[in-house]
Amino acid sequence: MLEIKNLTKQYKAGKPIFSDISKVCKAGAGIGLVGPNGSGKTTFLRILSVNSFPTSGKVMFNGSDIHQSPSEYLKKVGLVHDEESLPQHLTALELLEWILRSRKVWDEKGLEKINRLLDELALAERDEPIGTYSTGMKKKTQIASAFIVEPDLLIMDEPLRGLDEATRNVVMKMIADSKMTKNTLIFMASHSMRSLNGLFDEILEFPLK
Repeated sequence: MLEIKNLTKQYKAGKPIFSDISKVCKAGAGIGLVGPNGSGKTTFLRILSVNSFPTSGKVMFNGSDIHQSPSEYLKKVGLVHDEESLPQHLTALELLEWILRSRKVWDEKGLEKINRLLDELALAERDEPIGTYSTGMKKKTQIASAFIVEPDLLIMDEPLRGLDEATRNVVMKMIADSKMTKNTLIFMASHSMRSLNGLFDEILEFPLK
């Protein structure tokens, strides 16, 4: 369970991006975030992914403050950032292996698991350096990095951007399967309400009041 307590984010001057937000989100819930650029979606997700600190308030996950114990929290989280923050010199295979090893869940079936996931996403160039990938290939690698650990919580900022229609359908199925069969809590931001219909239990419209 993730609990948001009186969350406020404000930069040096001007109106807060959002103020005094409180919310309880249970395992297996799907929370969609919609709104125009600059409305606060990415800022909100950056706080949930401990890439940013709140001005006041806190976020608790299973009873622990995520900003006080970030390493333990992030072991349970799959992230798709709005930016392509990937190591350019590694291949997709190497990156996913590193993720599994760093979280101490690598075993003899690790390579098979990685290849099965990359097959699902139709990423054929998995042995090439990520720095040579197209935008769509990098997005597929980000998505694979989020799903490979079978997370308790998925935080995704525009995960469908840069993908062709067939891959978007695959990713939405992956999200639905994770939610329904693994009880994953999901936060996903999108410009389009249409892409979120039918999958999410609640839609948060930004800017938050």
